[in-house]
Formats: sequence, C-alpha cells, structure tokens
Amino acid sequence: MALPGTMGRMARRKPRPSTPPATQAPALCPCGSGAAYSQCCGRRHSGAAAAPTAEALMRSRYSAFAVRDEAYLLRTWHPETRPPRVDFDAGMRWTGLKILDTTDGSAFHTTGTVTFRAHYTDGGRAGVLHERSRFTRVGGAWVYVDGEFVES
Repeated sequence: MALPGTMGRMARRKPRPSTPPATQAPALCPCGSGAAYSQCCGRRHSGAAAAPTAEALMRSRYSAFAVRDEAYLLRTWHPETRPPRVDFDAGMRWTGLKILDTTDGSAFHTTGTVTFRAHYTDGGRAGVLHERSRFTRVGGAWVYVDGEFVES
C-alpha cells in the first residue's frame, strides 16, 4: 500500500525533509486488522513474513506509511515505478484504512488490484485518499506498481 499522489505516492509530491521512522511500534496494527502490530504488518516490515496476497501487501504498505518505514515501502515497490526515496510529511498522520474491493491478487494470481480509502489528518485537517492500486509479482513476491485516484 503507497499513499499521497497515489498509495505509491502517499508522501506528498513536493519534496520535504524526511522524518525518521516512528521510534515506538503501535500496539494495534495501523492496517485495521485488530491484531497486534508485531503479529500483523510488523512481521512483514521486519522481513519475518511475506505478504501472501495483494491486499495483505496493501495493508502492510499502509501501515508502513503510518509508522514511516521507508525501507519497507521501497522494498515492496515495483523496480520500474519505485522512486529514489519516500518523503514523509511531518504533519500527516494516517488514521484508518478501509478496503473497498479487490480483484485477483490471491496466491493463484500474478496481478491484482485493491481499491481502498485511507483516512488521514494533515495539520489537523481530516482527509481521505481514495485509490485503486495495482500490484504484481516480481520474483514470486507481491509489489506495488502504481495507482489511480477514484472519484468519491
């Protein structure tokens, strides 16, 4: 899951100073699964587990934006669309994720799409990113390719 611009561009388009990763992992996973971060997306971020589906990768990428894990975001971005770095906006906080639809993206597919709404606050103002993201497998692992905004 990338974000501003598209989930791939969840960071703002204008270059901004990078903010270091969150120093303390959240108790509950930001992806909204209800599981502990350490047992959910935290396992993917650390490399202990791979995302088995496009939706699982989307959720883990959303969580990576929430905890500001640039290394994971870059590692799970398609090599042809990956930016050189991820710039996080210090005033932006990701506050919730709702998966609206998935197409393909299972263990039996090589491509998939995930449509979602990612809620955030930016400088105290609430907002929503509504996007359809495309995923594919590279070397057997799911990666984010790109996304398009969806009119709400």
